Amino acid sequence: MKKICILMCFVLMISLLSGCGKKEEPATNDGAVTEENTNTEAEGTDAAAEKVTLKLGIWPEDTLTDDIKLHEGYVKTFNAAHPNVEVVPAYYKYATDTFVSLAESGNLPTIFESWYTEPQKLINGGFVADITDILEERGWLDAINPSISDLLSKDGRIYGIPRDGYALGLMLNVELFEEAGLVDDNGVPKYPKTWTELAETAKAIKDATGQAGICLLAKDNAGGWHFSNIAWAFGATLTEQGTDGKFTANVDSKEAIAAMEYVKSLKWEYDVLTPDPTNEDWGTGFVNLGTGTAAMYIAANDAVNQPTQVNGLPVDKLSLVPLPAGPDGQQYSLSGGTPYMFSKDATKEEIEAALDYLEIMGKAPVATEDAIAGMKADNQNKINNGVPVIPRFPCWINEDLLAAEKAVTDEFNNVDMKLYNDYYEAIKKEGNLRLEEVGSAQDLYAELTKVLQAVITDKNANVPALMKQADENYQKLLDTNVNK
Repeated sequence: MKKICILMCFVLMISLLSGCGKKEEPATNDGAVTEENTNTEAEGTDAAAEKVTLKLGIWPEDTLTDDIKLHEGYVKTFNAAHPNVEVVPAYYKYATDTFVSLAESGNLPTIFESWYTEPQKLINGGFVADITDILEERGWLDAINPSISDLLSKDGRIYGIPRDGYALGLMLNVELFEEAGLVDDNGVPKYPKTWTELAETAKAIKDATGQAGICLLAKDNAGGWHFSNIAWAFGATLTEQGTDGKFTANVDSKEAIAAMEYVKSLKWEYDVLTPDPTNEDWGTGFVNLGTGTAAMYIAANDAVNQPTQVNGLPVDKLSLVPLPAGPDGQQYSLSGGTPYMFSKDATKEEIEAALDYLEIMGKAPVATEDAIAGMKADNQNKINNGVPVIPRFPCWINEDLLAAEKAVTDEFNNVDMKLYNDYYEAIKKEGNLRLEEVGSAQDLYAELTKVLQAVITDKNANVPALMKQADENYQKLLDTNVNK
């Protein structure tokens, strides 16, 4: 992964805030999709057009019924202009253990989402389509934030576009903070500013409410992902890159060991974690936060629907604040996001159709009437489902789009921004955003999660020895898979 600069994101964020793997599944309502596809009048206007199938891997999962209805509306608008395109709902959740087999068998949807740690692997594997020429024809190529286009490019060619970006923060269940008496006169939570304060705050909440102070993940790679941000606050860098371009593991540094000792203390000294962190993953973290069985959880701006819409927390009882600072005052937010990518087997016509669909969703770098209508529909759906409407992390740099996004966000805002302002102020500070570790981040996270599982389940776990073993394991993976 290339080392990139994201200063432009800070500048754009300031502008935005100035006013403040499963198989393809059928749509919930096939009639809403096929009605437009079989519209006789529409077909008559474009009878000669070649039939195109658009497999939408970005279709919502079955449980999000209102989101599905939203997409059915998008399909109706889309098919009015594209009667020759059959839209096939094909919900797909990217997973490293299923992706390659799907790609090699030709079963990937036309468009799908991934993570910013993955594009270079997918590009090198020949699994995704080169969309450079299509973007250039549309005038979209230069609208992508350069820092993000670097992640999606190789040898001057680009293979995806951004859906969004994120920066990790600390989500709070305001109800538990209220119950513990940890809010100010305005009802704003008195959140922890350092990791030491976090442990103390978590303990106060546990004592007052009986609920976990914080949900820590120790089940899969997400555990190592979160831990890397804690380690940075303690002064650690977990992977180093030499002048020869090769990567060296640095998992057993004294700073990284101190961070893991801190995590161990949350279990055995403070006793503020959920009953079994080895069963906690990204999704269960939001279950705990949303249902009030944990007061704090590391999460990002792009996931505020999870504790609210998905897990029932009232929209005014969620807060997102900065991650705490480390012992020497270091404070970072891990920054990443979600790209849209396209199957290597997709035709130009299919990719064009997918990009047109994104425009109708309001996810393209244009401020057309349809795009703005899509943004408004999305935000109205958020309001209807009790999801906070807050500023997006900027991934496109064209000013007309940014202005349109800000106007729509201001129009539909449904929360007290005092619950979010400190988070946005923190992530726009120069140097606070930090990209995921270079080398092979997912392999790193897997090794760190093994250590997390050990220290959470064994009070006598030897942290330095465990980190040394993780360092050796990760170095072998780097040498085998990356340092070639």
